[in-house]
Amino acid sequence: MGVVNVTPDSFSDGGEWFEPSAAVAHGLELLGEGADILDVGGESTRPGAVRVPQEQELARVLPVIEQLAARGAVVSVDTTRAAVAERAVAAGARMVNDVSGGLADPEMGRAVAETGAAYVAMHWRGHADVMDDRQEYDDVVADVRDELAARMAALHDDGVRSEQLILDPGLGFAKAGVLNWPLLAHLDALYQLGRPVLVGASRKRFLGHLLADSAGHMAPPRARDDATAAISALSAAAGAWCVRVHTVRASVDAVKVAAAWTAAIDGPRVGSPGTSARSVPEALTSTVALTTESWTGGEPGIPAWQDSGAHEDDGRRPR
Repeated sequence: MGVVNVTPDSFSDGGEWFEPSAAVAHGLELLGEGADILDVGGESTRPGAVRVPQEQELARVLPVIEQLAARGAVVSVDTTRAAVAERAVAAGARMVNDVSGGLADPEMGRAVAETGAAYVAMHWRGHADVMDDRQEYDDVVADVRDELAARMAALHDDGVRSEQLILDPGLGFAKAGVLNWPLLAHLDALYQLGRPVLVGASRKRFLGHLLADSAGHMAPPRARDDATAAISALSAAAGAWCVRVHTVRASVDAVKVAAAWTAAIDGPRVGSPGTSARSVPEALTSTVALTTESWTGGEPGIPAWQDSGAHEDDGRRPR
């Protein structure tokens, strides 16, 4: 999933793709680098960010979504508002990526159920202005899993089908730097909930702390891309369904490496009797493949997930 921020204040690339024409061009560039999904957002969720009016968010994202969808892209809208989600789906988006998991807008579950769009429910404890005050956990892995399970139950009550749901541990949201690593190391805890998992670690502040120089200065956002690709590889090898990244090409390569690696664990060893050296099969280009066709193979309005044989935004600066 490639990030298309149509905002003036996102932490990593604020303003760079703010004009619709620039955002569309950037999205097409990400597709050319191998992105399967483009995530278009019109409101920054960095800590301390001020919310924008709904009409302003709509004005930012709708032209970009319409143009990218018209060119065949699988588009996701990054929003916490039900009305924006509905308008975005009508404009061509096939997925709603909600960092609040439906908590920010009580109408979101209804909207997702009615549109039939795929829905990313992220772990969340509050908006940008308060989330840093809500990062107390008894066991961050168990607590995040249980709170996501509660969100799943609430969304089901609103009519959202299990097939629509994707889960996101919410790296960096109400989670100080050290709290993010256990979540990455124990993605299997989220797999217990039975839905695909999206990992959004790209350029986040916990990577800046990890890569700090000898004087303790954090690595700037763009200097975190190599570490992001490493997380993409490890997440893919651990069975993640998708990684959300700002720079696509390196993570595409990382996922290919992870797929080849995991396939070789249970496969025959090159050089063993009856085997011969060969190139990596094309089917191993990702641990879980999502194609445009896979979104139209199920019931009308409901995305169908296509598996390729895989296993079943300190983070104080998300997105």
